Amino acid sequence: MKITPKNPPAPAKPLHKNEALKAGSNSLRGHILQDIEDNSTGSVTEDSAQLLRFHGIYPQDDRDLRKQRRKEGQEKAFSCMARIRVPGGVCTPKQWLALDALADSHTNGTLKLTTRQAFQFHGILKGNLRPLIHEINRTLLDTLAACGDVNRNVMCNPNPELSSLHAETLRLAKAISDHLSPRTRAYHEIWIDDDLVAGGEPDHEPLYGPTYLPRKFKTVIAIPPSNDVDIYAHDLGFIAIANASGQLSGFNVTVGGGQGMSHNQEQTYARLADALGFCRPDQVVEVAEKVMLVQRDYGDRTDRKHARLKYTIADRGVDWFRTEVEQRLDYKLEAARPFEFTHTGDRYGWVEGENGTSHFTLFIQSGRVKDTPDYPLKTALREIARAHRGDFRLTANQNLIIASVAPAERPRIEELLRQFKLDRANSASGLALNALSCVALPTCGLALAEGERYLPELVAQLEIEMEAAGLRDDAITLRITGCPNGCCRPWLGEIAFVGRSPGKYNVYLGAAFNGSRLNILYKPSVLTTEIVPLLGPIIRHYAIERTPGERFGDFVVRTGYVTPTGTAADFHDKAKKRAANST
Repeated sequence: MKITPKNPPAPAKPLHKNEALKAGSNSLRGHILQDIEDNSTGSVTEDSAQLLRFHGIYPQDDRDLRKQRRKEGQEKAFSCMARIRVPGGVCTPKQWLALDALADSHTNGTLKLTTRQAFQFHGILKGNLRPLIHEINRTLLDTLAACGDVNRNVMCNPNPELSSLHAETLRLAKAISDHLSPRTRAYHEIWIDDDLVAGGEPDHEPLYGPTYLPRKFKTVIAIPPSNDVDIYAHDLGFIAIANASGQLSGFNVTVGGGQGMSHNQEQTYARLADALGFCRPDQVVEVAEKVMLVQRDYGDRTDRKHARLKYTIADRGVDWFRTEVEQRLDYKLEAARPFEFTHTGDRYGWVEGENGTSHFTLFIQSGRVKDTPDYPLKTALREIARAHRGDFRLTANQNLIIASVAPAERPRIEELLRQFKLDRANSASGLALNALSCVALPTCGLALAEGERYLPELVAQLEIEMEAAGLRDDAITLRITGCPNGCCRPWLGEIAFVGRSPGKYNVYLGAAFNGSRLNILYKPSVLTTEIVPLLGPIIRHYAIERTPGERFGDFVVRTGYVTPTGTAADFHDKAKKRAANST
């Protein structure tokens, strides 16, 4: 007999103001339409800015121009970022071409490939929002739930080597995405239909209810041995388990990962996900739903810095959480099964698939698709899309796979790669090929320091040290983010830089190359001029004294540059105690 879950306790503290905003938003409509049609300003109200996130849109401004425009008595240089959901990161050449054209006609002319296998448009003027979103939906893609307190874009390992497993996991990624999508008609009313729908039945959110989730919720699927999606960094993960014949048996389920934190606030922290159990493929969507519903009912709605699933599990324990999920499922999950992750990176260049096709993975620094005088990347990919008959796969490392290339098609793709010098991109150093960055300045309102714009200089400086030590081609994961919100998963980098203020970063070392261990703060508030003197001796030490096959992250832990305080469980327990003491 199915056990009805107990009602969650009422919060002891007042609800965060966003809860009232969501409840009174008329199913995410609010005053969005009025605000985007107001031509007297390039901005929107704060309430609309919050609700627009559920529609995949972030209002921003160019922070490089703030001072000058203030002097001139002008308002900020407002624009918007729009994020496009691409479940599993797979899109067609036709969709690529449509987005390429929209980038030129409605945005700043570039495409951004994100660490969550989504597209981002930047520099969208408010007046271009409605026509842009309308055209995006004509491509059969959308921006709904790409941001906001909902399940975000569902990621899936692109795994070109195991095509049959990828096909099944991609199908499930799309099924999860569809099932956990909001049902409000507001999105279509505002962005797609010409007229608002009047009368009829009111909107009903069968999963989310009127206040949606306490915070964002991220779901990923990984196929061992690749952990390119950084599964332990997410609220919910499914690890594909194959049987002896290579067929999909089911998935290990992980819960409670998360990267965001705040400087100098010990009650906030990055956390690795815990193992919850094992489920069959036909149970995946239901398990995803029930995990999300427990978080909906028990997540902290009083403090948004304590509202992610990682804190719910850290506070209450994974055993408690498993019980709540299984009560809603009406069956128990099986014990997690053995597997092994070996890396988090992409396999560059040509890889042969299982069905006669081949796949080319192209390195794209920071995922920014644009033309420069000596490297016309955007033009090149446009021409490849016109010739390609397979698909494109956005990787979780901001790169692109030209996938499912038929034998007859491959010579033409190879010719275009050579013509536009794209074949040379993959000859970058091992450090560059394994580096991620967030956008940061000038458009992100949360950025404290540079991210994407500083990465090329940072990598070039460290490459000098790497080459001098004979390590040019050694793969070391490097992450740089402009603030501690963790958009490029910095606490899973063997070397990571987290912005503190302009030109100053906290430096972290020691994450595992396969994504199974968080890094540790090595030195706070390091100036950019101090980075090479700080890390150069460690790089040289690594080159001389590493053991055969030893990764950089493992080396700095073994040799004591950073010292873990204990197991992941110990760390989480201490973080939980800090949070309890702070309240």
